[in-house]
Amino acid sequence: MHLTPRLAAMLSVPPLLWAGNAVVGRLAINSISPLALNAARWALALALLLPLGWRAFAQARRRAEILQRWPHLALLSLTGVGAYNALQYLALRTSTPLNVTLIAASSPVWMLAIGALWHGERPRRNQLVGAGLSLLGVAVVLARGSPAALLRVQLVSGDLLMLLAVMSWCVYSWMLARPPASMRPPQRPDWHWSEFLCIQIALGLVWASAGAGVEAWLQPSTQALRWTPTLIAALLYVGIFPSLIAYRLWGLGVAQAGPAVAAFFGNLTPLFAALLSAGLLGEWPQPFHGLAFALIVAGIVVSARPPATGLRR
Repeated sequence: MHLTPRLAAMLSVPPLLWAGNAVVGRLAINSISPLALNAARWALALALLLPLGWRAFAQARRRAEILQRWPHLALLSLTGVGAYNALQYLALRTSTPLNVTLIAASSPVWMLAIGALWHGERPRRNQLVGAGLSLLGVAVVLARGSPAALLRVQLVSGDLLMLLAVMSWCVYSWMLARPPASMRPPQRPDWHWSEFLCIQIALGLVWASAGAGVEAWLQPSTQALRWTPTLIAALLYVGIFPSLIAYRLWGLGVAQAGPAVAAFFGNLTPLFAALLSAGLLGEWPQPFHGLAFALIVAGIVVSARPPATGLRR
């Protein structure tokens, strides 16, 4: 795989939009509960995408194609649309956008682990070193700059929820890159990209709505919905940019670069989140965040080194 400027740009835009999602989500949960925000986000995204992807549901043949592949599609929508975003919004209740995105920088570790265990993808040495540096950066965040805190395993609930979200996202990315035979040519239906994304969002909305319903049932007084200009603007942002544009670009980038390489680009999200948090929330980075940034950037640089010519596959 040759990392062209176009491919690098394609993989850099989603982290910027997802950083905005973390910051805007932190603002939005002051007016709406996390799981209701997740369901509203995907309902809006589906409504906007339907004019392009409606053919996926319009014909009996198309619906039959979806039903034949529903186990794979249901899991894909759960990990990428339903669980990941719900867990992230829940994490923002007790964690900050900067911490959430820094913890997401551990994704290369889980990407490499899943690839090795389930897909037989042996990681290169520089990928392992880069993943280790990224994980060390995450450890700095979790310890809040104090190594002794790691010994006491002092994690807030939002940090743990975000770790679960990251694992969910890694499963989703590998499912995109290594689909079953029924989702590869010549068996794969001739879905337009908008139809495929529409299917994911529609099924993901089922998961998201179920989660919001359970949340409302278990915690009816958690938070009443308060319509404000800020909430409306937040819903428009999360429904368009991190949902439609970022998912489309990420799907293209993962298909071309592979999940392991793409995961390191995800490490740009904390940098974008730090800048946005400082400007919009007044949550300025602490010294330990700077150390974490340095470790994560070092992980990107090391992992991006091409393999020696004799080791190319």
